[in-house]
Formats: sequence, structure tokens, C-alpha cells
Amino acid sequence: TDTPLTDDYIKSSNYQFNLFGRFINNPSNCCLPSYSGELKASYRRLCMLYHPDKHRDPELKRQAEQLFNQVHQAYEVLSDAHSRAIYDIFGKKGLEVEGWEVVERKRTPAEIREEYERLQREREERRLQQRTNPKGTISVGVDATDLFDRYDEDFEEMPGGGFPHIEINKMHISQSIEAPLTNSDTAVLSGSLSTHNGNGGGNINMTVRRVMSAKGWGEIELGAGDILGPLIGLKVFRNLTPRCFLTAQCGLQFSPRGLRPSCSLMTARHLDQNTMGYLQWRWGPNSAMTTSLVRDTKSSHFTLALQLGVPHSYLMMSYQYKFQDEDQTKVKGSVKTGWFGTVVEYGAERKISRHSVLSATVSIGVPQGVTLKIKLARASQTYLFPVHLTDQLLPSAVFYATVGPLLVYMAIHRLVIIPYTQAQKEQELELQRKSSATDIAKKKQEAESAVSTRMQKHSYSLCLIILNAWYGKFVSDTSQKQEKAKVIDVTVPLQCLVKDSKLILTETSKAGLPGFYDPCVGEEKSLKLLYQFRGVMHQVISADTEPLRIPKQSHRIESES
Repeated sequence: TDTPLTDDYIKSSNYQFNLFGRFINNPSNCCLPSYSGELKASYRRLCMLYHPDKHRDPELKRQAEQLFNQVHQAYEVLSDAHSRAIYDIFGKKGLEVEGWEVVERKRTPAEIREEYERLQREREERRLQQRTNPKGTISVGVDATDLFDRYDEDFEEMPGGGFPHIEINKMHISQSIEAPLTNSDTAVLSGSLSTHNGNGGGNINMTVRRVMSAKGWGEIELGAGDILGPLIGLKVFRNLTPRCFLTAQCGLQFSPRGLRPSCSLMTARHLDQNTMGYLQWRWGPNSAMTTSLVRDTKSSHFTLALQLGVPHSYLMMSYQYKFQDEDQTKVKGSVKTGWFGTVVEYGAERKISRHSVLSATVSIGVPQGVTLKIKLARASQTYLFPVHLTDQLLPSAVFYATVGPLLVYMAIHRLVIIPYTQAQKEQELELQRKSSATDIAKKKQEAESAVSTRMQKHSYSLCLIILNAWYGKFVSDTSQKQEKAKVIDVTVPLQCLVKDSKLILTETSKAGLPGFYDPCVGEEKSLKLLYQFRGVMHQVISADTEPLRIPKQSHRIESES
């Protein structure tokens, strides 16, 4: 125990460690019959040699700890066939690829190589996405006022004037990307182009942000455009307390009319776990003082804001309810009133795919009229289509703006989205079945061998008798003959698992039990049991991953039935 870790001793120990490492360097040794036993013996021997507690000298103890950790890591790789196959193909780097924990442990080396390359591609794509963080917005304004408020006299004078005139009257495109310079510095490049009724313009901005500490950051903005001219801006963020922060911003705009300075100051505070209070002051072309209260919970989002300024002053209140479903459906409504009129908005939002969210909002205002806003958010890109229907408050425009998008969405969802999703799911299941066909046949053969072996050693319990047991996907319609192939008879394997008149199954998939295999890969499965206990019939249906313990009084079948 007190043997010092001398140079000769290290050399001797390293030689034994190299013997242990030959399993990594020579994968063919994995096929030796004595591989598992020799591996464990080498692991125990080296752990005893390199255990840090066996050495008192700090330097020798540090060296022993490093070698001990290397031995432990090598054993973890060699003792697991899945990790060993990855190491044999890709080396140590292969074990560091993110996502291996979801790879099935029954893959062949060729399948592992293919999965490794796929994970590498996804990892590189994520890195590129995180480094650039691209964001974009495309807005297309549509003027459709002739649908509800047209002048018949003008249409009579125009050729083909019987059809309403719909046109695109404005467009806006903006894009931004980020480029990390150092661990604390980031550059952001953004630009935009817009046009309205034939007149357009654009600008480009360059921002450099530096994180000065965990409590704050600052950024400098430089911009140029063909309308307003160059822009210089400075923005600072600072956490004042754990529950309060401050943002200050100032800018200088060079315009044809001269210099136009601006300044803003905003402070925010956490009022409670779900509520934030904001106070903002702006000085410049649109000077104003704004205060707002925002409460965001799991099921709702509420905002109350008041602005006093020249020339815009308003009071706004909005509420959003979040449904707890897979599609993350939300319904929202808001009211905004001020010196220039009142606007009422209501709409809904729904997730239509993994990365896409679709929303529709109806805006009714005086004197703005009625506008339908359709918004599609796809990953970091946003597409907005405001459709101006009428300048007046016409009930027909409000009705069609509300009912029209709902009917169109329901029709597309039922006729396009649902069939496409089902076809994609069936295609994925079919590919999964084909890739697992060889493995299922092997599993079936192993299950039959396991059943025959256990039957030779097992004597049936006379108290608990499994009469019928079926495992797989059950359907209510017996006319679907093709579904019968998705259920297997597991009566004998379950009877072999009965011990002391009890059968206990844990909370794992039953496909891994002796004598079982997966008859329907990728689909929901269950276990149906009919058993007899002390002369009384019992019946139970258990989900695939649901724990099961029989016999139970609740499974008893009444004699009348």
C-alpha cells in the first residue's frame, strides 16, 4: 500500500497499462472468447496499481489520479460493444459527437458510420446557425379595398372593369447576421429595403457589441441610408440589481435638414415571478414617456401600456390565452385608443410544423378601417402579409376577414397538411421496418431459443396460469387482416416469467423481455393478458411501458360475463 511511485514502478505499471490498451488498438481481440474476463481482470489490476489513495506524495498522487481516470475511461469504452464499435471506426473523437446517446445499440459498423456522418453534418449546421444567427423579415402590403368599397362609375369606364382591382402597394425586406469576433465582442450587420406607392429607400447598419461583465454590455452602431443619411449611435445595458436593469441609448442622425439628435432611457423591474414593469423616456423627433406592465404566465400573456407624447398619446391593453396542446394554439385580443382614433385587434396563432408558426389577426380601427394581417414565422425568418380591406367599418369586411382565413386554414389542414403528415409518418415507419427487418428476425430466433431453454428449467405454477397473452398493436376493426401480423403470441414466455404465483414487469418496453420481440416497429404497442388464478378468470390490458403486477383483484372477470 505504501509503495512509492518511483520511475521504475511507473514504467512497470505503464507496461501493464499498454497491455490493457491493446484491446483498443487491436479490435480483433474483441472476438476472443476470454475477452470479457481478461478485460475485467486487467481493469481490477490497474485500478489497484493506480488508485490515488495508495500514494502519499502529492506529485505521485496527481500522476496516479490521471492514470486511474484513463483506465476507467478505457474500461467504459471497451466494456460496451456500442461504444467500442464507434471507437474502432472513428477513434476518441467519435465518442465526443453530440447525439450518440439516441443511437440504437444494435447498429452495424456501417450504420454507425452513416449515423456518425449525419450527426456531424447536423452539428456543423447548428454551429453555423449559432455563429451567424440570421434573422429576416419580408412584409408585402396588399391593397384590396376594391373588394368591398369600389366605385362602379370608374369601373364602367375601364376595359374589363367588372373585376375588383387588387394591388401590392408596399414592400419591406430586412435581414441581419451576427459574426462573433472574440468571446466578448460580436459584430451585427443588418440592412433593409422598403417601397411604398412607387417610392422606396434602404439603409445598412453595422453594430459592434461588447460584453463588459456579467452585469452589462455596450454597443456602437454605424448606419447609412439614401433618405436620412449617416447615423451614429451608442447603447448601454446594465443590471442595477438582481431584479432591475437599465438601458440607455443616444444617437445622431445626419439628414438634409441638419443634425437630428435623439436619446432614450428605459428601466425595468421584476415585480414578481411573472410580472415586469417598464418605464421609458424618449427625446427627439417623437418625444414621449411610456409606462407598461407585462404579465406572462404558462397559460396567458397580459400587457397594459400608457404613452404620453407629442404627437402620439395612447392607452393600450392586450390579452393572450395559451392553450396547452401540441400545436401551441393561442388566441389574442387588444384595444388601443389615442388622439388619432381607436383600434381593436383579435386573432389566433398556431404551430403548423416543427419550425413554423402561422397567425392571423383582424384589425378594426377608426379611421384606419379593416385590415387582415397574416404572419408566417419559419425558424428565424418572418413573412408578413397585411391585407387592407376597406377604409370604412363595413360589417361584410369584418365578417369575411374573420371567417375567410378560418375556412381556408381548415380546408388546407384537412386536404393537404393531414394527408401529407400521415404519408410522411407511414414512409418513415416503412423505412424503419425495412431497416429493422433483419434485426427482428434475429430477435425472433433468440426469443424462441430463450423460451425453449427456460421451459426446460421452469415448472409451471398451478396457482397462476397464463391462458392467453398477446403483444403488439391491437385494432378494433377485425376486418383489417393486415393488422394481425402486428400481434405476437407471448403466452409461453410470460408463463416462464411467473415466479411464486406472481408476475412482475417493470416500467420498460416489453419488447426486451425474454421470448419477446417488436412486431410493429415505431408504433404504439400493448400487452393483453387472460390468466387464471385459483380457479378464477382474470383479464388485463397493459401499455408497452406501463408496469404490470399480477394477480390483482381488479383484473377479475365476473362469472356472469
